[in-house]
Amino acid sequence: MECFMCKGKLEHKKTTFMVELDNYIIIIKNVPSEVCKQCGEVSYSNEVAKQLEKLVNSVRNVITEITVINYTDDTL
Repeated sequence: MECFMCKGKLEHKKTTFMVELDNYIIIIKNVPSEVCKQCGEVSYSNEVAKQLEKLVNSVRNVITEITVINYTDDTL
């Protein structure tokens, strides 16, 4: 596979995904990702993106400013 941004080669790595919603920050660690060796752009498979969306939605109403989750295939 090649990078959408620069056409560099992608390598499989685990990364950290972070999103800010309103005044809350959600951090998901150890996310399976494809990372460009040339520019560092991070991309996710459709399956991983759907899982990230589920995780974010599941903790959206938690009453903390920062939530940290460890990604696993059986998280939900």
